[in-house]
Amino acid sequence: MMRWGLVPFWAKDLKIGYRTINARSETVAEKPSFRAAYKQRRCLIPSTGFYEWMKTPEVKVPYHIVPTDGLWAFAGLWERWDKGDDGPIETFTIITTEAAKTITHIHPRMPTILEPHDYDGWLDTEADTDSLADLAKTQFPNEKMRAHPVSTRVNTPKNDEAELIEEVEVS
Repeated sequence: MMRWGLVPFWAKDLKIGYRTINARSETVAEKPSFRAAYKQRRCLIPSTGFYEWMKTPEVKVPYHIVPTDGLWAFAGLWERWDKGDDGPIETFTIITTEAAKTITHIHPRMPTILEPHDYDGWLDTEADTDSLADLAKTQFPNEKMRAHPVSTRVNTPKNDEAELIEEVEVS
């Protein structure tokens, strides 16, 4: 298991991880926090869906975005930090890209979702940066995802029950 929020090997403490839960595909190769992991420590993050919030004049409405079939793999990076007293800690971040047309009305960005035929290319430590950049900016096919509103109970991390992914009516 890894901790979400990439902590670069050179970081002085773990707090940087709060600001590095996502890495923009457009700048991941240049940002000091992500540069080394981008070159050598890429990973796949399995997921059955993700949440995004649509801003309305009254409230932010949470949506659950899910694959139309099966499981997804997000493009990610990982890092090992060993400056703490408790031994090494492995952390990760999710690469993000522009949202697919299906969800642009909800949020302008989304995780980079890779197709199974791209997994080996993303994980290849010998891959050239041009092919990696193309994969990191991959636009996932609209027809392979759907979005539905869910309860605002998802806004509180202590709420952790199956009902949080069930569709609700937006009033």
